[in-house]
Amino acid sequence: MIMKNIFFRFLMIILFSGHFTQAKNNAFPTIEPSVLTISLHFLPADTIKIKESFNTEDIAVNEFLTDRLKPIRANFKRINSITKWSSVKKKDIEGESAEGGEATFYENKGHLEKMTARLYGEMGQVLTEYYLLNGKLSFVFEKIYTYNRPLFYNEKAMKENNDTEAFDFEKSEIEENRNYFEKGKLIHTINSLDCGAPFSSDYIDEEQKRFSESFQRLLKLRNEK
Repeated sequence: MIMKNIFFRFLMIILFSGHFTQAKNNAFPTIEPSVLTISLHFLPADTIKIKESFNTEDIAVNEFLTDRLKPIRANFKRINSITKWSSVKKKDIEGESAEGGEATFYENKGHLEKMTARLYGEMGQVLTEYYLLNGKLSFVFEKIYTYNRPLFYNEKAMKENNDTEAFDFEKSEIEENRNYFEKGKLIHTINSLDCGAPFSSDYIDEEQKRFSESFQRLLKLRNEK
């Protein structure tokens, strides 16, 4: 279980490193970043961005910790159903992915309720949503999209390489991680690629550290001028 998820973390590091290499029998050629630089801004924004949660509920997939997770799920539903915010601020995230990233901070009446972080790469993107309850981390919804082909792999590249597919955002492989915090402490996590059984305490501790550190980095970014 732990090794499988470590593999996915390692895979995402590769995806966002900015390099794309391929074996002889695969469809794609090796392309160095110095030869071809592509920006996400060349594609329509609505086709290349993972959609944020909106007016959605987190449905329980098992009965594990049902009562303790209820207020977390209710808070998630409340926040992602808000249509008018007192303040929405955006800031660039630098140095964490090949194609850059963006953080968004949502406030109501001076209280931070939600943050999102988007990281882009040639072979995928990640959207992480952070939900707060009483000023503490309550729920983290992580969505990882792995593209069917590199971002720059258009129909011309497809034909030149005798391939059958070009880049198509709708054909991305999707992994979702749902993480539940009680008073800032991670108590449960669900992975869409897993069978739904509870994770080990070691894995929970690793994810607690990962999300707590990323949460603090975003708070620091929010306060920067």
